[in-house]
Amino acid sequence: MPLSLYNTLGREMQIFQPIQSGKVGFYGCGPTVYNYAHIGNLRAYVTHDILVRALRRLGYQVTHVMNITDVGHLSGDDDTGEDKMVKSAEERGKTVLEIAAFYTDAFFRDTERLNIIRPTVVCKATEHIQDMIALIQRIEARGYTYRAGGNLYFDITKFPTYGELARLKLEDLKAGARIDVDENKRNPHDFALWFTKSKFENQALTWDSPWGRGYPGWHIECSAMSMKYLGEQFDIHAGGIDHIPIHHTNEIAQSEAATGKKWVNYWVHNEFLVLDKGKMSKSSGKFLTLQSLVDAGYDPLDYRYFLLGGHYRSQLQFSFEALEGARSARRALMDRLYYLAGKCTSLPDPWAGNPGDKGLSDKGQTYHEAFNRAIEEDLSTPRALAELWGLIRDTEIEAARALAIAFDMDQVLGLRLREQLSEPRAEQKLDPAFVKEIEALIAERNAAKKAKNYQRADEIRNMLRDKNIILEDSPQGTSWRLLV
Repeated sequence: MPLSLYNTLGREMQIFQPIQSGKVGFYGCGPTVYNYAHIGNLRAYVTHDILVRALRRLGYQVTHVMNITDVGHLSGDDDTGEDKMVKSAEERGKTVLEIAAFYTDAFFRDTERLNIIRPTVVCKATEHIQDMIALIQRIEARGYTYRAGGNLYFDITKFPTYGELARLKLEDLKAGARIDVDENKRNPHDFALWFTKSKFENQALTWDSPWGRGYPGWHIECSAMSMKYLGEQFDIHAGGIDHIPIHHTNEIAQSEAATGKKWVNYWVHNEFLVLDKGKMSKSSGKFLTLQSLVDAGYDPLDYRYFLLGGHYRSQLQFSFEALEGARSARRALMDRLYYLAGKCTSLPDPWAGNPGDKGLSDKGQTYHEAFNRAIEEDLSTPRALAELWGLIRDTEIEAARALAIAFDMDQVLGLRLREQLSEPRAEQKLDPAFVKEIEALIAERNAAKKAKNYQRADEIRNMLRDKNIILEDSPQGTSWRLLV
């Protein structure tokens, strides 16, 4: 079946049809590099990675473009607040470019640890100022701008479909102001394309432009850089749901105002990761980084597994209890794979056949097809994980075949299953609660045997076997070991 995605533009599931057969142009909003990415930010990049992996597994040639915002992003997405980069540089006694370089490196260390494939193109805003200026000139030439107070603004009243993505009504936006934050604006929802009269006395980075020396607004960078690398029309744009009402809405307006054409066909937005019933944000000063999870004893792939357990369009509640559950589940998954690998003379490559090939057993084909359906129906990773578990637990499927299919599934899930089986296995410390549970079941089995309830004793043995626990009976009693 074809890939279907929930398109925010229209609020409906739509069958994916690329502009150019066999090829996909994909732009995902990247980080503003003024601080470490928090784990909520990283959810977006795991979502983008799943989408790219799924598209490539389906045979598409994907050009994935991601921006690095190192200038122009104020703390308020609507041109309010302080410059995030300047504020961070002042607080740390560094230059803006030093801050940007440091946190860009930190960001990519995090994405590498999460096994996120690096985008095809990574583009820094500061290296594309002339592209932004050229795009602004096109917008200005088509009559969508005005100058006020030295700055250049986009006039949303000139763009009739403004707010369509966020389902905002232009008439309502015209009627009333939210907060009079910029007296230069004719409408409080208008947005700056170019600043020449900064609210800051010493703006760190400025450039010459037709409108005076200054710097670009945040929104224009994504339009300019996506068009540079993907063309004036491309397939998919992704980001967090917080980008819908302002950033992505403004991107659409300025892009389509410049070209007179539809800009992006599919908009994919991930929901928030929430902590203590609130959105995680850097502005509060309280947020969790990937390193903080590592310092607490978790593998970055435990966090990736945790994210896979929730659909990207569903709000996901983070807790260390939930993360502990993900770690236990991932460990059990690897234990089972180690067991299967132990029954093979060598590790197979990911299965590369077609669902109807004779080389795949009926049972294996069933799991494989169900996995494909889960991914093709709006990237349902929770269902996909369930099919992976069903596959590796099914004793009717040959070990080598089960591993080959699992490795194929992992091309989307990105849990490094084959790579980990190829590496020396680290000694595993068992959770005391898990040990207590095992010992309680063994005691119950011994009692069942004593009462000659052999059916219950066999049930318990099988239950433990499903947990990768092998029982060994001897005159001295029953011992157990973890299956590897």
